[in-house]
Amino acid sequence: MSSNKLKTGAFLSYVVLTVNSLVGLLYVPYMLRMMGKSEFGLYSLVASVIGYLTLLDLGFGNAIIRYTAKFRAEGKKKEQFSMFGMFLVLYSIIGIIVFLLGMVLYYSTDSLFGNTMNLEELEKAKVLILLMIFNLAVTFPLSIFGSIISGYEEFVFQKILQILRIILNTILMVVILKLGYKAIGMIVVVTILNISTLVINYLYCIYRLNIKVYFSKFNYVFFKEIGLYSFYIFLNVIMDKIYWGTGQFVLGTIIGTAAVAVFAVAIQLQQIYMSFSTAISGVFLPKVTAMIVNEESKKIISDLFIRTGRIQYIIMSFILTSFIIFGKQFISLWAGDGYEDVYVISLMFFIPLLVPLIQNLGITILQARNEMKFRSLLYIVLAVSSLVMQIPLARKYGAVGCAIAISIALILGQGIGMNIYYYYKQNIDIPKFWKEIGKMSIIPILLGILSHFLLIDLTLVSVLDFIIAVFGFTLIYFLCFWFFSMNEYERQLLKKPVLSFLKK
Repeated sequence: MSSNKLKTGAFLSYVVLTVNSLVGLLYVPYMLRMMGKSEFGLYSLVASVIGYLTLLDLGFGNAIIRYTAKFRAEGKKKEQFSMFGMFLVLYSIIGIIVFLLGMVLYYSTDSLFGNTMNLEELEKAKVLILLMIFNLAVTFPLSIFGSIISGYEEFVFQKILQILRIILNTILMVVILKLGYKAIGMIVVVTILNISTLVINYLYCIYRLNIKVYFSKFNYVFFKEIGLYSFYIFLNVIMDKIYWGTGQFVLGTIIGTAAVAVFAVAIQLQQIYMSFSTAISGVFLPKVTAMIVNEESKKIISDLFIRTGRIQYIIMSFILTSFIIFGKQFISLWAGDGYEDVYVISLMFFIPLLVPLIQNLGITILQARNEMKFRSLLYIVLAVSSLVMQIPLARKYGAVGCAIAISIALILGQGIGMNIYYYYKQNIDIPKFWKEIGKMSIIPILLGILSHFLLIDLTLVSVLDFIIAVFGFTLIYFLCFWFFSMNEYERQLLKKPVLSFLKK
């Protein structure tokens, strides 16, 4: 993949993030007020529960990307097309299993949530479950084509399609909510747009990439190889579900939909926060896989890890520092009354997540080397421990209790454990990495402390006051970062697209 194509993919990833962030800032407050706390909590709870069925992907989606890139680097077209046929059959079977398990969940709704929901909420939950099951069952067999597009590094097409979907989805959601359809109407819109996107991916693969699907004899040896690779990806997905999905389930069964709504808003902010980092590393799997296949030196890969981490830190340190300073007033203006705990919960996610988010190229390196075992097992142990802690802590502290349990697990696993592993087992120069990050941290720390004392007695009561304060902080922050924290490579990385745009 050319360097320009990779940069374009990363740039478009940030365009997607910008559009998503604008949607979050403008649409989510409208949605929260139109749906109400109880309805939003119900919608979030059902989506979280159905989300567990996505675990049946078993990590195969990532395997398709990895092995497509591998076969392309080795020039093996026939093997590619045979693999696609194998996975199309496999995912079709998984889609049927998802539907059957979904029906079991549908008939168990009363026993699961009967103690915390009234009859009207239970009936709505059942309708939502049916719609989401249908969506997911159809998604599985068609999702293979999105993975193929990623394996072929067609990030420009993917990101443009994603931007169009976000914009269209938001417009339709506003109309649906205005008409009073709320959660059920929203799921119908999501389902229609999702299936449309999957069909477009299929057509792009067939007519643009000239993809063929061979239904040849099942290759058990190759499937075993893929299965071993996918298993540890699968464990990682389980970990994510336990970290970010069980809190809503625990709160839904112990406290009710209002607590779920508060926790769900914090989860939305956490997802936006994480996406600003994964946007860069997400386009690197084919490139790093090719580097591994071509036996690039470990030092080159370590340097890429450090260089990418520095770039991610520029963005992530700004977001974290800004949220610490302005987050409480932002949530008050954005979400409204009743969501005050979102600030504390979000910080419990944001602070420990900073470490893995500036190091998530490490995941890509492990995937490319097919060495996900340690990370997956470590995270599963910590995620299960987190779930065990969530139940008593939720009973005592509500949504904040769930966040405490998750935060402890994040610090131990993603903060401490993985840095030791990267250094001793993956030969990544972790001391040099943290030396670089330490030098870059002087500006965020100083500006954060100074801004806190300047704004401690200032209440930003209007949206305009808030925007002016954030804009002023942003300008000062990036000017200081530009002159005192960024190196010449990073300055050029930002200057080139701006100069190109101005020349046009």
